[in-house]
Amino acid sequence: MKHGGVFDPDTIKKSIHDLEEESCKEGFWNNRDNSENVMAKLNRLKKRLNPWEKLISRFEDTYELFQIASEEGDESLTLDIETSIKSIAKNYAELEVMELLSGKYDSNNAFLTIHSGAGGTEACDWVNMLLRMYTRWAENKNHKVQIIDLMEAEGGVKSVTVQLTGEFSYGYLQGETGVHRLVRISPFDSGARRHTTFASVYCSPVIDDEIEFEIKPDDIRVDTYRASGAGGQHVNKTDSAVRLTHLATGIVVQCQNERSQHKNKATAMKVLKSRLFEYYSDEQEKEHEKHAKEKKDISWGNQIRSYVFHPYNMVKDHRTKYEVGNIQSVMDGKIDGFIESYLKWNWIGE
Repeated sequence: MKHGGVFDPDTIKKSIHDLEEESCKEGFWNNRDNSENVMAKLNRLKKRLNPWEKLISRFEDTYELFQIASEEGDESLTLDIETSIKSIAKNYAELEVMELLSGKYDSNNAFLTIHSGAGGTEACDWVNMLLRMYTRWAENKNHKVQIIDLMEAEGGVKSVTVQLTGEFSYGYLQGETGVHRLVRISPFDSGARRHTTFASVYCSPVIDDEIEFEIKPDDIRVDTYRASGAGGQHVNKTDSAVRLTHLATGIVVQCQNERSQHKNKATAMKVLKSRLFEYYSDEQEKEHEKHAKEKKDISWGNQIRSYVFHPYNMVKDHRTKYEVGNIQSVMDGKIDGFIESYLKWNWIGE
């Protein structure tokens, strides 16, 4: 789905003007929900416009300095001008990426689910490695990571769902949805043979009360079970973990991170609403098969990205063709290059 847009300052300025006029109307603050919504939109637009205006001002100042230096033949200003141009170029690239994050829910927090695929113990270790990669990325971005559900298995993690809280979490990670392929010499193989394994990643926005459709009790099946894995003394003593199955779509979500069954159910419902919103949005746009990538087989032929540790080191995205040779850096969370290349590719089109 292409989204984002060309920066149009005049349109943004008009929107800001209209919202400011609305905020000045009599009785505006009497409707708290509406006033908060208007002010939030106003702040988002100003936050989008202000950096561009500052960048344009810096460019004009630098150009003026260049003209003065050229007219007077003053080479002493060359270093200052070059430094300013490099800084402006870097700032422009950052703002360009932000323009690609102007989708309706791009600024929202995100749910990220990782499932193991073909490969057994090796695949569970791969899920653990991906979880660490995204956690490190989030730490670098000052985003908070909260584990919603964790199913441990021999060698690592069979599946995990986390909530990432931070500005544009969903916008950044939406392109991570798909099958991730690992090629390496397996530490679990006594014969030191090369193994190929897979894991699927699925990202959806946290949209809470913004979802307009409701989920009726008859639409879901609720199962409770005892939590497993890390979690303290309460683990395996009470049926506090909750699994929700949406009967019409077959979507299953679960949560076990809280001691209270009630809290786990509330969190699971939040995840389910997010997943259903994505599901129905895709269906309405007639692109469900393209976007519901988690439904694909987690195996050969469906991967969006390959991580090769042997016989050479390389991480390659098969959609954008972007690749990196420093695989350890990628596994340490340095995935911004992949994220930015996907956003540009998605906007331009396949």
